[in-house]
Amino acid sequence: MQTASLEQLLKTNSYPGRGIVIGLSADKKYAVTAYFIMGRSVNSRNRIFITDGEGIRTQAFDPAKLSDPSLVIYAPVRVLGNKTIVTNGDQTDTIYELMDQQQTFEQALRTRTFEPDAPNYTPRISGILHIENGGYNYAMSILKSNEGNPDSCCRHTFTYEHPLAGEGRFIHTYQGDGSPLPSFEGEPVRVGISGTIDTFTDTVWTSLNEENKVSLFVRFIEIETGKYETRIVNKNN
Repeated sequence: MQTASLEQLLKTNSYPGRGIVIGLSADKKYAVTAYFIMGRSVNSRNRIFITDGEGIRTQAFDPAKLSDPSLVIYAPVRVLGNKTIVTNGDQTDTIYELMDQQQTFEQALRTRTFEPDAPNYTPRISGILHIENGGYNYAMSILKSNEGNPDSCCRHTFTYEHPLAGEGRFIHTYQGDGSPLPSFEGEPVRVGISGTIDTFTDTVWTSLNEENKVSLFVRFIEIETGKYETRIVNKNN
């Protein structure tokens, strides 16, 4: 698998939906993660990211326009000790709570399936970054319907040990725009990770489709110390 340009992947896809990037900075100092949301409906676009403890949550930008909070209001990012959890739904809480009870990332997700939003059956995508004693590894997961058939759930987990410098993986909910929306296929795409937190944030944000992008979260975690920097960009502000 060749390393793809995250910038080009985003620029050439008008609607990847929600996406997670996890990787290692080129200087090997930082575990890197990004999470973005997009929207086509008024309900989906009417959101912002706000800080919530060490993580973030979504919030209605205009509460009067919030028609259905069930799949749009959640905590995409939570921190459990030396683990940072990033997902596209309320399975963040499931992972947090069950891993706090000594279950694994994969075991926690066994209790969940794709989203109940027929006919799209949006995949649940999740990631976890584990930093301990100067070491770093991460995993990603996707729970999706079987080619659009809700009677069958396909579960895929991808684990990355000793990530390579300047490299990450990118997973998102949809292959592109459509009706119904086509689910992501294959394994997370290998992408390059470069620049500072500010240049990386700017690259991702400016590459997302202007009409459909809603919010972006980026975090760089110092592997030696666990200290982190975060950037949040909201279209609604």
